[in-house]
Amino acid sequence: MQVSDFDVILNEHTRPLKAFAFRFTKDLNDADDLYQDTILKAIRYFENFKEGTNLKAWLFTIMKNTFINDYRKEVRSNAVVLKSVDLSSVKLLESSSKNLAEGRFIINDVHISLNKLPKEYSLPFILHFEGHKYHEIADKLDIPIGTVKTRIHMAREILKKQLKMYDKKKSIA
Repeated sequence: MQVSDFDVILNEHTRPLKAFAFRFTKDLNDADDLYQDTILKAIRYFENFKEGTNLKAWLFTIMKNTFINDYRKEVRSNAVVLKSVDLSSVKLLESSSKNLAEGRFIINDVHISLNKLPKEYSLPFILHFEGHKYHEIADKLDIPIGTVKTRIHMAREILKKQLKMYDKKKSIA
C-alpha cells in the first residue's frame, strides 16, 4: 500500500474519529487536536499497519492511547511540588477560611449514598474502589466479568445522581 492510498483511506474515517475524540475530550478544539495527533501518528507508523487488518480499530487504538498518554503527562506536569512557602496575607486568608467541617459533611453524604446502594452494586463498586481488578471481583463474587463491569457502572451512575450537589463543573455555571 502506498502512502497516497493510505491517506485516502484515512480520510474515510475522519467523521467517526472526530466523534470518538470528542467523546474523550468534551471540547471541539481539544478533539481536533487529538484527531490531528492520531492522524500524524498513523502516517508516521503507517509501515507498521498490516494491510488486510481493521484500519478503523487500529486508528481508534492509536487515539485512545494518545489520549491516555497526554492525560498522564498533564497530571504529572500539574503535580509540581513547590518548595518555597508563601506566607503572604492572601495565602494565610485562604487557608484559615477553609471550613474542614464541609469535608466531613461530604464524606458523610458519600457514606450515606453508598449505604443506599443495593448490595449487588455496592460490593463490586467498593472492591473496585479498593483496587481490585475486574477479574478478581468476578472470581470473588462468582459472577461474569461483564456483570461486574455493569454493576460498577450502575453504582457510579447512582452515586453521581445522589451526589450531584458536589459536582464542581455544574456548581460553577
